[in-house]
Amino acid sequence: MSHGDVRTVRVGRRTVPIQRPGKVLFPGGGKAAEYTKGDLADYYRSVASHLLPHLRGRPLMLERYPDGLDGPRFMQKNTPEHYPEWITRAEVTKEGGTVTHVVCDDTATLLYLADQACLTLHRWLSRTDRAAGPDHPDRLVFDLDPSGDDFGAVRQAAGWLRELLEELGLPVAPMTTGSRGLHLVVPLDGRDDFGTVRRFAHDVAERAASRHPERLTTAARKSDRGDRLYLDVQRNAYAQTAVAPYTVRPLPGAPVAVPLAWEQVDDPGVDARHWTIADAVDQARTDPWAGVPSRGRSLKPARRRLAAQAG
Repeated sequence: MSHGDVRTVRVGRRTVPIQRPGKVLFPGGGKAAEYTKGDLADYYRSVASHLLPHLRGRPLMLERYPDGLDGPRFMQKNTPEHYPEWITRAEVTKEGGTVTHVVCDDTATLLYLADQACLTLHRWLSRTDRAAGPDHPDRLVFDLDPSGDDFGAVRQAAGWLRELLEELGLPVAPMTTGSRGLHLVVPLDGRDDFGTVRRFAHDVAERAASRHPERLTTAARKSDRGDRLYLDVQRNAYAQTAVAPYTVRPLPGAPVAVPLAWEQVDDPGVDARHWTIADAVDQARTDPWAGVPSRGRSLKPARRRLAAQAG
């Protein structure tokens, strides 16, 4: 329903206003289509059933562009007091105090965030609604970051890392970032803390780079990487975030980070910005991560296997 410059959307028991739905957030130009705030809200509503399972219980960092891509960017951690009381919040510790993050548990919250011109949802790799608490991640992420825009190098690196992780007995799920690279996501059982998980991720990345030293690197400094692809494990730490599956990226054409089946990683027609808000829900409906175990794995057997390889 529309009233002047406000569109109201009924979602379950909630009515969410989308203010200025015609506001252009993604200016068109060249091959890039133009998209409005209304388009963003429509996309997030259409993909909600696929996106919400990746958000529930997780503190979020919100990437907002109230004036569209041409305006300033706001990276928002703390939840403003004016946000509706029905939006879930999670208070977590930080150095010297606490911060209260938004948690997106339902479609109404997702639409409210779209109204706030939140384009991208960056999620924690741990949950606050589990007994282990926010210091115990249930996701491990390898960020495959190419030196340029060469997705062929990303595709090749993903295959090498998948092979290594399978040797270690760990399932791994690929996802485009909507920008340049891929995230490889490993579901965990949440028993290990971030320090343990990050050390393991670093050791795996080092092993992969040692097998392919001309093509892969773990060097954090760009000046030390050359043309090699960077295996980034820095996101595996307390209060760090990773782009959520099916979230929109702040780039021309509104590309979306989407989960892939492994056959799609091998498809030369696919790259990191292949899907946009115009068609990402079609990819979601194929359930590309259907083969990924619903129960996360323990790292203990994998750590033993990795140590045995080194020995």
